Amino acid sequence: MAQQQLHSTEELDQFVAESGKRLLFKHSTTCPISATAYSEFQAFLLGESVPSAVIHVIEDRPVSNAVAERFEIKHESPQLFLLVDGQVKWHTSHWKITKDAIAQALKA
Repeated sequence: MAQQQLHSTEELDQFVAESGKRLLFKHSTTCPISATAYSEFQAFLLGESVPSAVIHVIEDRPVSNAVAERFEIKHESPQLFLLVDGQVKWHTSHWKITKDAIAQALKA
């Protein structure tokens, strides 16, 4: 399943409004930790069909800020959210973003 990149708060609204489980990844394109976490995220998605989206936090700062405001969760980067029917059910950041952690969160 193709991963969507969110460039506007409208695209974010649309992504969040969909029902079911969805993964949202906040990615810093200049951070080596984020690069590692993004690789784990991509590796996880290879075997899965979970709708997912990425926000580049530097290039699309207003969208990144909107996530922190909407869900009242302090901004971190990299950061991963599991949304279920528009609500955050799980989130983590930095080195905790691993293929296994994502798999466990989706099963919970």
